[in-house]
Amino acid sequence: MSNDAKNKQNFRVIGMTCATCAKTVEKSLKKVEGVKFSAVNLATETAFIVSDEEIPFEELKKAVQKAGYDISLDISQDVEKKRYEETKKNLLLSLLFTIPISIMMIFHMFGKHIPGFNVIEVIIGGYVIFYTGRKTIKGAWIALSHFHTNMDTLILFGSVASWITALLNSFGLPIASFGTIGAMIMALHLTGRFIESHLRDKAAKEIKALMNMQAKEARVIVEDEELFMPIEAVKEGFIVLVKPGERIPVDGEIIEGKSSIDESMITGESIPVEKVESEKVIGGSLNLTGVIKIKVTKVGEDTFLSQMVKLIQEAQGAKVPIQALADRITLWFVPIVMTLAVISGLIWYFNFDSLTGFINNMRNVFPWILNTNDPLSFSVFVFVATIVIACPCALGLATPMALVAGTGQAAKKGLIIRNAEAIQTSKDVKVVIMDKTGTITQGKPIVVEHNIPKDKVKIISSIESMSNHPLAKAISEMTEERVKIEDIEEISGSGVKGIFEGKEYFIGKPKNNYDELNSKAYTVVEVYEDNNLLGYIAITDKIREDSKKAIEEFKKIGIIPVMATGDNEKTAKAVAKEVGIEEVWAEVKPEDKLNIVRNYQGKGFKTLMVGDGMNDAAALKGADIGVAIGSGTDLAIDNADIIIVKGGVSKIVDAVEISRKTFSIIKSNLFWAFFYNVIAIPAAMAGLLHPAIAETAMAFSSITVVLNSLRIKGR
Repeated sequence: MSNDAKNKQNFRVIGMTCATCAKTVEKSLKKVEGVKFSAVNLATETAFIVSDEEIPFEELKKAVQKAGYDISLDISQDVEKKRYEETKKNLLLSLLFTIPISIMMIFHMFGKHIPGFNVIEVIIGGYVIFYTGRKTIKGAWIALSHFHTNMDTLILFGSVASWITALLNSFGLPIASFGTIGAMIMALHLTGRFIESHLRDKAAKEIKALMNMQAKEARVIVEDEELFMPIEAVKEGFIVLVKPGERIPVDGEIIEGKSSIDESMITGESIPVEKVESEKVIGGSLNLTGVIKIKVTKVGEDTFLSQMVKLIQEAQGAKVPIQALADRITLWFVPIVMTLAVISGLIWYFNFDSLTGFINNMRNVFPWILNTNDPLSFSVFVFVATIVIACPCALGLATPMALVAGTGQAAKKGLIIRNAEAIQTSKDVKVVIMDKTGTITQGKPIVVEHNIPKDKVKIISSIESMSNHPLAKAISEMTEERVKIEDIEEISGSGVKGIFEGKEYFIGKPKNNYDELNSKAYTVVEVYEDNNLLGYIAITDKIREDSKKAIEEFKKIGIIPVMATGDNEKTAKAVAKEVGIEEVWAEVKPEDKLNIVRNYQGKGFKTLMVGDGMNDAAALKGADIGVAIGSGTDLAIDNADIIIVKGGVSKIVDAVEISRKTFSIIKSNLFWAFFYNVIAIPAAMAGLLHPAIAETAMAFSSITVVLNSLRIKGR
């Protein structure tokens, strides 16, 4: 995929029922001119595309409709609820009619013949199959009319073939009737669909919880009056009033008041954060104690919460490399099963007499085997059982359900996994390379001492106020006085310079030694005026509370912690010693960080890089996994695979653990889905499985995959 492909679009795909459907839609989207990457997720029923330029919605719609499905931009909870209610209604109707005729069938099997049962079976079976199962029939028809097959195709052939036997029997033909079996197949299929739908919605509840946090309206101050307006009408620069107990509706900056803010639903941190004037607040967090006025800085899709929801949806909609195996198998699975079902049916029909001894012996072990002397009846019995048992629903859900659960759990812990491949790669990480400032340390540096002349402080502060460097904020706060600076230039890895009243000032890496200050873990920068030394500024940045513990955890799980910083060697080693890092790279430039990453990769180590500054962007992109601190620069975040929304490097331990758990679940899901089909299909072809038992087993296998995926949350 091209690095220049910046446009991303997410939308709902309507009508998919299995992995083959998702693969078909994905292929169709890839054919749209300009689409560089597409991923369609069955578990979330969403599609995600990346393109060079924004593609009109109508073009995407045509591509999806060409594959036989439909799309919608509405991915709200209301759509999920409507779908869930419709599924439940169809299930209840199917059970209401299927249970009575199943009881009648049992009586019929034991010689208690019910007058007109054949006609009842045709009418009720037809109602259950063609009305309550109309979505399944439609899904199968869409697939067949577009020259491919899906899981619904198997259910269609199995249930309709069974119902036709009842229809033929009612006309007096000597063939065993499986009409009730057809209804049972559809009812059990709908039961499985309902449970999958319920558990799928439950698995994605973190997304829904985040979306529910988005306020519907805000209290805006207009000409000294409070006016409630829809959140869509709020613009940047508006002043919003938030009272205690209310949810903050927008991203912004406090301009009046102070309060404790509960950001737990967004960051995973349970302790409320004290916020005062000039500090930023996040829309969706809860105002606890004080009245605050907020100046709106971001609205709509630009808000932190909206971006967070979008990123999680993108991750859940993407794929991990192991899923390619499952996709290749499911693509050919249905037509192969159809062929096997037909072949096995024909074999039984033409060789029934010679196989009678075998099947009579097997009835002692499997009492549900059809007891008939009619070759056609038994061949239909085998055909239907083979089709139903082989539905690859579990195979299609194995990977996406685990991804939904894994990314949801990550979000709960304050991690946004932007790239689904990171879930597969993170488990193999052997080296974690960390920047110092803002990563191992808090990223809130303060000036502890300096010897800059008083009349020059305002010049230096003004220059640094224009810089993005992590230390710049500390220097810019030395005074609130500002002067107009010309020709500001940031020299990556060295410092920043600017011109005031014809003189050039440079603030950056020191050329002299400051061993005493460095040994205290102070960072020193020097200030020059027209290449003449004006003095130095000593800055300290407290180590994050979780850094030392995180380093210990890295070592416990077999990961080598490494520090790579542009800071002075003595300062870097003092910080490294305090947190327990042995491998330290100091005084490195941005391009050096990338070389350090390449160095460890060259030794065969999967490497994770974590940083928060623009000087970390290249290394973040070059590492096997790039992790950005959420409070860092946009450039760092844009080049990262994982974003730490709140907290420090201890969150990387969580990311690795979630990766290992998720991938373990994916492997077990795929194993059991494969194992189930490998054992069950030959048994059905041998005539040992009843279609009703086959359908129950198929539904149970799908539910098992979903429940197994949900174990990620419980660990």
